[in-house]
Amino acid sequence: MNPIITASLTGPAATKKDTPAMPGSPEEIAEAAKGAYEAGAAVLHIHLRENDDFTCDLDIAKRTVELVREKCPGIVQLSTGGGMEYELRTKIVEAKPAMATLNPATMTVGENEFRNPPKQMYKLAERMLELGIKPEIEIYDTGHIPLMLDLLKKGLVTEPLQVSFILGMKGGMPADPMLLSYCVRELPEGTSWQVIAISRANLPFTTIGLAMGGNARTGLEDTIYIRPKELAKSNAQLVEQLVGVAKSMNLQPATVDEVIERLKLSPELVR
Repeated sequence: MNPIITASLTGPAATKKDTPAMPGSPEEIAEAAKGAYEAGAAVLHIHLRENDDFTCDLDIAKRTVELVREKCPGIVQLSTGGGMEYELRTKIVEAKPAMATLNPATMTVGENEFRNPPKQMYKLAERMLELGIKPEIEIYDTGHIPLMLDLLKKGLVTEPLQVSFILGMKGGMPADPMLLSYCVRELPEGTSWQVIAISRANLPFTTIGLAMGGNARTGLEDTIYIRPKELAKSNAQLVEQLVGVAKSMNLQPATVDEVIERLKLSPELVR
């Protein structure tokens, strides 16, 4: 099965001060999306930015989604994560992307608290279900897996699940192949999963994920370096590198149409 390649175009931490390649506005995000799509990414993961500042403004979310769709046919996946208030973060699903993140638990990330209160998270999952938005369920620790399965039992998410295992984040799971193997074993049959590995772990662990039959993500949210001490020139360059790894395994990146079919995405929210 062809792996789904996701490009994480922006993030909740690094800015242009860290790398000039970081998109800082809806227009720059759309241009980066086009480059990443042309490099082989079918899914475009986005933290909203305006004037290089993080934002949850719904108008900016709508404008970003519209601009990306004008530039390329890649699948827009908006993040509901980050350090802002939960109620603000969750409103962006009203921009109606094809996919959006869903985090099943509150946790510590570095020196910050990443709040995802259960009752509000259930409401977010319910709203995404109403809108036809596919959740990308982010698993930062092993205890998040049974919480995700509870969502499935409650009917708040539907199969096939799309799951991301985040490795190498301080406060979450370490980048450990044995731990990844355990997490994958706990998934329901037919689940689509990917590795999100942070900083130095990015290329080695996305490679391991591909070798295990999973999908993979890269981009300036996950690492700003193309190789040690060398800043990536763009999101597209990081995608090209990951696609090269996949092709070395005789794997071809999944097309947008393949992803739509495999994940059962709502066609009206894709383009």
